[in-house]
Amino acid sequence: MTGLGQPVVHIEDFRMDFGDQAVIKGLSFDVEAGETFGFLGSNGSGKTTTIRALLGIYLPTAGVLHVDGRPFKPSQSGELGYLPEERGLYKKEPVLRTMVYFGRLKGMSAAAAKRWSLAYLERVGLQDKANVRLDKLSGGQQQKVQLGVTIMNQPRLLILDEPTKGFDPVNRRLLLDLIDEQKQAGATVVMVTHQMEEVERLCDRVILLKDGVARAYGSVAEVQEEFGGTTVKVTYQGQLPDLPDCRQVAADEAGHVELSVPKGLDLSDLLGRLVSSGVAVTAFTPSRRSLDSIFVEVYGSAAQED
Repeated sequence: MTGLGQPVVHIEDFRMDFGDQAVIKGLSFDVEAGETFGFLGSNGSGKTTTIRALLGIYLPTAGVLHVDGRPFKPSQSGELGYLPEERGLYKKEPVLRTMVYFGRLKGMSAAAAKRWSLAYLERVGLQDKANVRLDKLSGGQQQKVQLGVTIMNQPRLLILDEPTKGFDPVNRRLLLDLIDEQKQAGATVVMVTHQMEEVERLCDRVILLKDGVARAYGSVAEVQEEFGGTTVKVTYQGQLPDLPDCRQVAADEAGHVELSVPKGLDLSDLLGRLVSSGVAVTAFTPSRRSLDSIFVEVYGSAAQED
């Protein structure tokens, strides 16, 4: 689906207005071939609007939105797997019949679609549900079927909107493994998610969208660096001295604090200042700043509950 040296997704100066309200304000980013790209933002930040405009569901107010070097057309649908925010399956039909139907729509033969579907259902623990109506399944089971329908023709571009929402840790890991397998097979993956641990595990690059504007864009390491790439978790006794060159990124509670360390600051110097001030340091643990703490900083703690 991709051309040599050409991004799979190219968005430039994209603007989207609904009436007098500007929802997207000059957004630009690329998704490169073969990468997993995290599209992050709180509810209402414009993620779904951007995807719908990219796929031609919305007509953009201005800007360029290309898939494989040109505006998306229905003829490209066979190479695209889209898991929308609003799931859509024929819930009064049996699971296997539904999957085979969608496989035929994606250009597979009935026999190939049936073979693939049976193998997939076994992989996700639904082999005994093949002839059960979809409306008799739990929400999580239905979502497994929906993901299967999305990936069954091995599309070159996957756009997944909250693919693991509502899953327990075991099933979330299973679905993340399935998504990672698609990448290893050569797919380009765009993940819309609030789960920062998923982003840190799977994504090569990310964009953080807030109020229709890119708040950060780059590799995971670059975004971490932009917001204070190194943090230090300190366990201590005593009174912390004033540390004007460090920023507190987690609450100072019961002798525990997490500090964001600016680029170039010597960690041994920071530790020395703490000790010389009379603080008894019992643990001093540097690490990369988590995307979770960056997400909270950008969107506020309430956004995690969206």
